[in-house]
Amino acid sequence: MRAVTIRTFGDPDGMEIVDLPEPSPAPGEVVIRTDAIGVGGVDVVIRRGMLGGSGFDAGMIPGSEVAGTVTAVGDGVDSSWIGRRVWAFTGTTGGYVEQAVAAVDDIVPLPSDLSSVDAVTLGSAGPVAHFGLRRAQLVTGETVLVRGAAGSIGIAAVELAARAGAATVAVTTSSTERGERLRSFGATHVLDRAGNGDEAAPTEFDVILDIVGGPALPSFIGRLTPNGRMIAVGVVGGYPPADFGTAILGAFRKSISFGTLSLDTVPRDELTRVRAEMFDAAVRGDLHAVVHDVLPLGFAADAHRRMDSGEVFGRIVLVP
Repeated sequence: MRAVTIRTFGDPDGMEIVDLPEPSPAPGEVVIRTDAIGVGGVDVVIRRGMLGGSGFDAGMIPGSEVAGTVTAVGDGVDSSWIGRRVWAFTGTTGGYVEQAVAAVDDIVPLPSDLSSVDAVTLGSAGPVAHFGLRRAQLVTGETVLVRGAAGSIGIAAVELAARAGAATVAVTTSSTERGERLRSFGATHVLDRAGNGDEAAPTEFDVILDIVGGPALPSFIGRLTPNGRMIAVGVVGGYPPADFGTAILGAFRKSISFGTLSLDTVPRDELTRVRAEMFDAAVRGDLHAVVHDVLPLGFAADAHRRMDSGEVFGRIVLVP
């Protein structure tokens, strides 16, 4: 089967297509013939080498979510899964392949009316946004800022915050055109990447969901209200400065909170339930899977170049 590997970390040119033996499922696993593969921000962070020393070695296969049809099951797995369409988490790596392996506990059956492309657009992004806002303890009537809202996580966060009754859903993004598109999903104020550009927007927010990280993160900590909460769910802009905690302590009298959210800490049964609910919401039209482009698997490096350029609105999806 064909697979994409990372020959060298850093530039997208370090990715290449290789031929590998077809996989066999171990006990508790399934093999999935992939119809769609999500290209996520974490894939880009890993490919850049930002997580060196964390078990990611040259020759690894990137990708964490796929959708397709189960073709084989390992010992201990109900054979009725064979032939069913599913979404699957492949375990941070191993998704950019024609045939993926996943634990049976990490698959979710897909509604017949939901495409595989839409499934990998929402499958990880939706739950990250959901649990990120829940960790922030967002309540009706509060003000929210989604920093880096043009990606699939940000778009889901805008929709979910609006549905939760937030009084304000402000966003940061790179262009007026993107801002107008975000308004169609529930954004009430559009700011530039520095957090400026809309005089009618609040100067402080009860909740900030941060997908970007990077050197500007401390300045957004300063945009929290008293008792405000910032939750970091990504670092697509790189790590913040090592001393960013100084900004938190500098606002000591405001009793602000800073936290992080990884789906690794969410119980599997709860994560599966929320994911299935989001797939059903997408079928109803209550949530939207925004696809920037669909590319052949062999164009994975091109997908990453687009991610690096910041031009992606929504998600890029690879298809075998």
